[in-house]
Amino acid sequence: MPPIAEIRGLLTADRERTADLISSLSGNLASMVEASRLTAADDEHDPEGATIAFERSQASTLLAAARNHLTDVDAALERIATGSYGRCERCGQEVARDRLLARPTARTCIGCAAVG
Repeated sequence: MPPIAEIRGLLTADRERTADLISSLSGNLASMVEASRLTAADDEHDPEGATIAFERSQASTLLAAARNHLTDVDAALERIATGSYGRCERCGQEVARDRLLARPTARTCIGCAAVG
């Protein structure tokens, strides 16, 4: 297993980037919603409506994914704090070093992840 301090540093930096992304996406989405409220455009009949609806949907999807990732990062940091980090939540075996470096939020070993 990689040194916990290294993983904690990766997770902390990832948390900061993800929180910034959430803030940015939230602002963008709020701007889109506000802009659509201020115009008399009808998404269904406006030639730009499909694009606006798609952009709003895409921003919402990205925001949800970022929030889910932040939850995963926080859970990994909590596992570090409780001493359970690096153990597979399914089989209890140690999660491979390379997996933790590539995906510090991993909860399972590669074998259990493949099983689903």
